[in-house]
Amino acid sequence: MSDNITVRGFVATEIRSSTTPGGVATASFRLGATDRRYDRATSTWVDGNTNWFTVQGYRQLAGNLGCSVKKGQRVIVVGRLKMRSWEKDGRIYHAAEIDAESVGHDLMWGSANFTRTAGAGTQTAAGQGAPGAPGAGDGDGGSAPTESGDADGHSDGAPDDATYIDEATGEEEEVDRETGELKGAAA
Repeated sequence: MSDNITVRGFVATEIRSSTTPGGVATASFRLGATDRRYDRATSTWVDGNTNWFTVQGYRQLAGNLGCSVKKGQRVIVVGRLKMRSWEKDGRIYHAAEIDAESVGHDLMWGSANFTRTAGAGTQTAAGQGAPGAPGAGDGDGGSAPTESGDADGHSDGAPDDATYIDEATGEEEEVDRETGELKGAAA
């Protein structure tokens, strides 16, 4: 039996990022999925029941969630469904959780601008290279700087900082390559 599930819905909370005691990056958010149907009698769309899920992402996905997904956006989540139940004060509670494999914006509701990361645990800098140029993140043979040294002369193996350019405002912000989060964002 497969527990894999695909859910379309809206992000109901801010992304919560953390790290496990073993050093694995995690990110989670609440997802609301509301059923809608067209009522021919009134000629209007009617909201149905809302199902609530806690979506959990790990490693590279966690870093990408932190800098890509915001509260209120429409997303599509693919992952493994887990149902939990517990008892507290004589009452039984239930929770539906999704261990996400993939999360993406639902383009039925808007447009998105995708930026491919160079490799596991790193984030490419916006505007580095032209499309099709090596290292531009287009899959045409570009590679990330190695730990033995890069163009800035770093050779300690520590991740370098990248920048993100907000297309709406044109402002440049630093991105932590390890987590994929914006450095100026509030924790």
